[in-house]
Amino acid sequence: MSSRPTLAAVAARAGVSPSTASLAFSGSPRVTPATRERVLAAAALLGYAGPDPLAASLRRGRSGVIGAFVGERLLYAFRDPVAVQLLDGITEVLGAHGAGLLLLAGDTGRPSPQQIARIPLDAAIFATCGLEDDPALDQLRARGVPVVGVEGPVIDGVVLVDVDDRRGTRDLAAHLHGLGHRRVESVVMPLRLDGTRGPVDRARRARNHYRDVRHRMEGVEEVFGPVPFFETASNAVDEGEAAGRVLLDVPAHRRPTAVIAQSDVLASGVLRAAAALGLRVPEDVSVAGFDGADLPWLGDTRLTTVVQPSDEKGRAAARAAMELVEGRRPEPVLLPVALRIGTTTGPA
Repeated sequence: MSSRPTLAAVAARAGVSPSTASLAFSGSPRVTPATRERVLAAAALLGYAGPDPLAASLRRGRSGVIGAFVGERLLYAFRDPVAVQLLDGITEVLGAHGAGLLLLAGDTGRPSPQQIARIPLDAAIFATCGLEDDPALDQLRARGVPVVGVEGPVIDGVVLVDVDDRRGTRDLAAHLHGLGHRRVESVVMPLRLDGTRGPVDRARRARNHYRDVRHRMEGVEEVFGPVPFFETASNAVDEGEAAGRVLLDVPAHRRPTAVIAQSDVLASGVLRAAAALGLRVPEDVSVAGFDGADLPWLGDTRLTTVVQPSDEKGRAAARAAMELVEGRRPEPVLLPVALRIGTTTGPA
């Protein structure tokens, strides 16, 4: 019965020791070119492709893999333009370091704690999900796997990469306030990934899972004081449209003159709801978002929004992860944002 060729078999065929054969495959200068050629020729003759890269990396104490945890199904991650930019920034840096990216989804796609305990990871990035109460964090920290949090809470030992959500939303709210808006409502991203949608009460707000959601709520309140918040079940256009219908399909004297959405995707759904209800934007209602995402389906409509550097956020997270892998301790990162005024906001 035939078996897979081994490094030892290649070494015997080439007339060298297994350690010399291993050095030949690694490109070590300690092996002469003639010996390397003899080892490679023996490997080709036996059909040996080379040492197992995973086994070799584990012997060095590294797997060459960085895990990226996303909060929802992978389908969401690839539909959300901001998540795509974030992941693109991560892979750009990891590729330059020769490291691979392993996406670990939330919801039913998340590996069990037992599986996470066995996955070989050099570091983990919590990319689009909260860290609070996540059993994966405890598993990774128990193993000594370095962790980077993207817009997560401040947790001892976790390097934080953040954007200035509060200031950005405060600037956006101040822009609307300056236009005379006083009756303002806000469509917010999920406070927890449990399918809840509807008005946010005090108890629900206390259970918020996400730092960026909290900061964007606080930014609005710093200008307008308490305002009604409507939570969506996910960051999706359909969710924004459903929320927009609830907020806008009311008598004119009760209708908000402006809606602040916590993402451009949700804002585009609110725009769709306004159009379906026959409301003009910005004459009847102003709509604003957050992210600065590329939304080609809006056509000539230019959304008023807060632009965040999503790709740089990913690069910063990946750089922090690689520094941790190399034994250094990077500083927390706070990235700036900028208000961009478009055609969707106007005087109240």
